[in-house]
Amino acid sequence: MSTKISDTNPCNSAPWPLEPRRRIVLAPELAGSIERYAAIAAAGDAVVAEGLPFDKRRKSVHRMAIADTRGRLELTVPIAKPDSSRSARWADIALSDHGNWWAVHFTALESAYGRTPFFEFYADRFAPLYADFPGGSAVSFDARIEAVICDILDIKAPRRDAALSERPTALKPCQLPYWQVRADKLGFIPGLSILDLIFNLGPDAQLFLYGCARSGILSY
Repeated sequence: MSTKISDTNPCNSAPWPLEPRRRIVLAPELAGSIERYAAIAAAGDAVVAEGLPFDKRRKSVHRMAIADTRGRLELTVPIAKPDSSRSARWADIALSDHGNWWAVHFTALESAYGRTPFFEFYADRFAPLYADFPGGSAVSFDARIEAVICDILDIKAPRRDAALSERPTALKPCQLPYWQVRADKLGFIPGLSILDLIFNLGPDAQLFLYGCARSGILSY
């Protein structure tokens, strides 16, 4: 069974990239925002700066936001404390195995999105990433999830540079609404992980990203 959006419905392929000469720098993120993937698709060159200095306030490196039956829910991957927070880079920050978080997180995804139209279609792509403690660094786990996401969306995955510490390109939040499975009860919930878009829209997710990029809401 195909799990690429363009293979599912070739008519839904968007004409990427919109700006082939544009280079953008991104911070590492765990199944990041919709605007992140609109920018990755639109730019001719996207690179993830894994060498950014460790900053515990940059929660998006190891936290994603989803929507469950009660509303917004944040899933945080625990990380090991660095030897020296002053000199540590995100590329050096290891994952922690505290609390069997991998099993807890996948169960949360099943509970949150099991009734969406496309969770069953794409779940098998993500399940191996949560089958056991992945080990390694936080950014390496981010990279594995990002590779699956980009493959599903049929967009080129960004390059990754463990030495790059360049300031990330500013991206304006994507506020365009899209269909969500519990919108009748909870209303539209913005600012969620790209997984929310994929599981709710499936093959239409790529065209939504295209509209997001074309609407002028990305300020990069």
